[in-house]
Amino acid sequence: MPLSATTHARLDHVLATGQRDHRLPSVAAGLVRGGELVWSGAVGTVDGREGGVPVDADTQFRMGSITKTFVAVAVMRLRDEGLIDLTDRLGTHVPGSALDDVTIEQLLTHSGGVQAETEDDWWERTPGGDWDALVGSGVGSRFRPGRRFHYSNTGYAALGRLLEVVRDRPWFDVVRGELLDPLGMTRTTLRPDGAAAQGFAVHPFADVLLREPEHDAGAMASAGQLWTTVGDLSRWAALLGGQVADVLAPETLAEMLEPHHVVDEPGQPWTGSHGLGWQVWNVEGARSAGHGGSMPGFLAMQRVHLDADGGDGPAGAAGDGVVLFTNTTASKALKDLPKDLLRTMRELEPAAVTPWVASGSADVLELAGTWHWGPAVEIARFVGDHLVLGEPGAGRGSRFRQVARDEWVGLDGYYTGEPLRVLRRGDGTVSHLDVATFRFTRTPYDPEADVPGGVDAQGWS
Repeated sequence: MPLSATTHARLDHVLATGQRDHRLPSVAAGLVRGGELVWSGAVGTVDGREGGVPVDADTQFRMGSITKTFVAVAVMRLRDEGLIDLTDRLGTHVPGSALDDVTIEQLLTHSGGVQAETEDDWWERTPGGDWDALVGSGVGSRFRPGRRFHYSNTGYAALGRLLEVVRDRPWFDVVRGELLDPLGMTRTTLRPDGAAAQGFAVHPFADVLLREPEHDAGAMASAGQLWTTVGDLSRWAALLGGQVADVLAPETLAEMLEPHHVVDEPGQPWTGSHGLGWQVWNVEGARSAGHGGSMPGFLAMQRVHLDADGGDGPAGAAGDGVVLFTNTTASKALKDLPKDLLRTMRELEPAAVTPWVASGSADVLELAGTWHWGPAVEIARFVGDHLVLGEPGAGRGSRFRQVARDEWVGLDGYYTGEPLRVLRRGDGTVSHLDVATFRFTRTPYDPEADVPGGVDAQGWS
């Protein structure tokens, strides 16, 4: 559903205010809802000068480390095809470096202990060599693999090389053929092509600009070189929100968004983590995912709410997302401006509410109601197609999905992946539930049920 003219005007004002207050040469942003770009706005010019060519939704900016999410999805496609396993060591496929013993999963989650940057000159501002040159420079590890989260640009250079070796073509050709082309992302390129913003540093104490260099980073390009537009990156945000089309299996996207390693900042609460290529945030119990990006002259952000309740403002729809670019090297704008835009949309245009309808089956009533695990009381209820036992997020509460007539599998919480089996009496009526060997009975320690260890013959007294 399109946003109203009033909402458009308010969003334009938020963006213009942010551009002025943060002294940004230019800024472009977009909001996604229901898998569609519902608003885009831009302020400033491609060269940062008054009277220059205005930026718009089709102006290219560098996305920086958002590039890593494309590499990660392409790597997961290799896994889904059976060409690699996440537990494989890098050296199994790309031998001959100091990173041979780091697993692919550890590279994806920045937990391999790989050094953050290169051994040579600042790679973001100087042209780079090929993989052999990077390996020859002495790139290695700072920590034991698996010990902790340590963000690594060089680790994603290794994943780019992995794509090239397994697919036998340049990593960007893999990304373009498997991801960009199917999604219609025709304005996402390895180098600027067509209308593109110039990258600048803004002097901290005067209103003057310094042009930042642009080059081919060589083997390091897969860590952060891609250029894109608001229009294109909104399609990538739609994928993150669940509109995977034929590019990625929904189960694989869900796996990528599971928190693997907490981003531990001294003195700060744990609100951030890293999945398989994606950053995942948990703010006041509400989850969102995406990635930030920075390169000299550019900052970028993509963030999509995974829950209907956004956690930092009015409730909205799961999949509500924001993309934002600016052509400055350093700014605090990306801390608040993307959230301000998303919050404004949610305040002025709350997500449509789907009416409840009685769509369940009476067949499930034999499982609904009160159950007992020993003396503890748990309630089983049905929400949509899921059996909910207990309260998800509290204790061992979990949701279950049916896989056969009397078999279910846990979707979250303590029982994730664990089986729930319905045990029946000879006449076909339900006797008890077996949940990962725990027995749930209609009365506490029902002596007629098969309770492991038996029930004291003296009974309750």
